[in-house]
Parts: sequence; structure tokens; C-alpha cells
Amino acid sequence: MDPIQTIKDIIQKGRIEIPVMRSGMRQRIIFEIKRIKTPMGEYPLLYTDRQIDFREMVRIAQEIGLPVQTPSGTAFPKGKSAKDFIGLQC
Repeated sequence: MDPIQTIKDIIQKGRIEIPVMRSGMRQRIIFEIKRIKTPMGEYPLLYTDRQIDFREMVRIAQEIGLPVQTPSGTAFPKGKSAKDFIGLQC
């Protein structure tokens, strides 16, 4: 499946369930689409209120292609920043 199509599907659904390694155990966590407003516009990201290791956040951001935010912080796919996602919507 085309990664761009996957991102569009995720944004349209508003959520995705992703397997994540937490405390040495594999868990399925639901991430919801959250829109962050900036002076340049708003952009979507995957959000959960669960604590996740930063390395796992980076892995998810790389695999899905969207930024990931948890109480630990925000991770972007390698080589991308918020400005790359501004205006991304379906």
C-alpha cells in the first residue's frame, strides 16, 4: 500500500492501533489524530496519553510517516519537521 494513501486513511479515520513495546511487553495502543496549531498553520500528529519510550516514538513516526506525541515529547520522521506536515488533511 502506498504510504501517502495510508496517511490519508489514518487522518480520515482519526485513529490507528499500533503495537508498541512498553516495559518489555508488546502492547496495542490506540493513537488518535490531534491537530496542532502553529503561526504557519496547523498540522496533524498521532497522539496518546500513554508513556512511550522515545525510541519507540521515533520508530512509529518513521513507519507511519506522521509525527507522534506522548507526555514524553514529540517525535518526527527522520529529516522532517512540523513545517513539512502543515496543511496535510483529507
